[in-house]
Amino acid sequence: MSIRQNLQAPLRQAAALFNTPTKRIIAGGSALAIAVLAYTVLNPTPTAKPPTPEPIVQGEQLRFPAGHPQIALLGTVAAKAAESITIELPARLVWNEERTQRIYPAFAGRVLSLNADIGQSVNAGQVLATLASPEFGAAQADTAKAMADAQVADRALARHQTLFEADVISRKELDSTEAEALRARAELARAQARTRMYGSAQNVNQQLGLAATVKGVVVERNLSAGQEVRPDQGGPGNPALFVVSDPSVLWVQIDAREADIASLQPGTKISLTLPNYPDQSFEAKIAATGDFIDSATRAIKVRAVIDNAKRLLKAEMLGTARIQRKLATGVLVPSSAVQLRGNEHWTYVQTEAGVYEPRRVKLGYEGIKEVLIVEGVQAGEQIVKDNGLLLAREFRIAQENAHKPAEPK
Repeated sequence: MSIRQNLQAPLRQAAALFNTPTKRIIAGGSALAIAVLAYTVLNPTPTAKPPTPEPIVQGEQLRFPAGHPQIALLGTVAAKAAESITIELPARLVWNEERTQRIYPAFAGRVLSLNADIGQSVNAGQVLATLASPEFGAAQADTAKAMADAQVADRALARHQTLFEADVISRKELDSTEAEALRARAELARAQARTRMYGSAQNVNQQLGLAATVKGVVVERNLSAGQEVRPDQGGPGNPALFVVSDPSVLWVQIDAREADIASLQPGTKISLTLPNYPDQSFEAKIAATGDFIDSATRAIKVRAVIDNAKRLLKAEMLGTARIQRKLATGVLVPSSAVQLRGNEHWTYVQTEAGVYEPRRVKLGYEGIKEVLIVEGVQAGEQIVKDNGLLLAREFRIAQENAHKPAEPK
């Protein structure tokens, strides 16, 4: 008998099982059960790994079990003894006020002509613009009137002196004439000084010249032909008509902290870096240090002088001033190693492998990259520099678990 003939009988019997709906349901259920059993045999459930032991608190330390995966995340670095530190302070370049003139209108008037523009080099005494000013014309007229009065008073004094010598007039009349002549000369001197300060005192032309009193470059101009100007447009908060400065020497304004003043005495050299010149540093020298602390920013103003002969630097550039500060005590650690909790600073010290201890520390200086610790950490101790917040969280969880009541068995 062939294999095909041997299978025909079992196949007919299996087909007979599906002759009725009830038999078909029973057969389908049996097939499903067989399939589930086969899948279970072929895909056994993996054995569950035992949970990783949690870190525990012992005294003031947090202990991780050997091989705990979080230990690899807690990078450490050795605290190094500090001999000096680079102090970084915000700085701003401004015009050298000792070589800068800001020109405001002394009289009301209208702009007749402009003789200088931004970027133009000018000499002391050079007229930058001319105004038509009736007010200045009135001052010129007062000067001319005072000159005429003084001449009349001088002639009267000479005549009265002759009459007095001839015993024609009394000494009292001569003294009165001398006093009048002195008053006329004083008024003439006042009027001439006023007009010479702003322009010509020789004639009445109502033309007011705006002249530079320093040699430099016109770095700002807020004036146009035909513009009307008034004296009340000058002063703080109002732009000057012209700003003339010597850009070859600039000032560096630095906002310093109280703790840094000892390192910022006049004559100290500093290094200035600017975002526009990332690969260069510029040397400046401190010229003056403020004697008061700004009540709003709690900063002390420090001024340095920097050479700008190549004209690379521009006023109002922002940068960072770096000063080397000598240290007698303390250790340096990365800024990421210190955490602020309320008003206190804390860090974590690795006393041995997998064992960490929180320390409250006192800072002597906070920089962007480094922090000076003057109390709480010794040189050579391993300080956690990475994922300090993760360690603080694990410490808190371990403390909470240690204080939980034991569950009844």
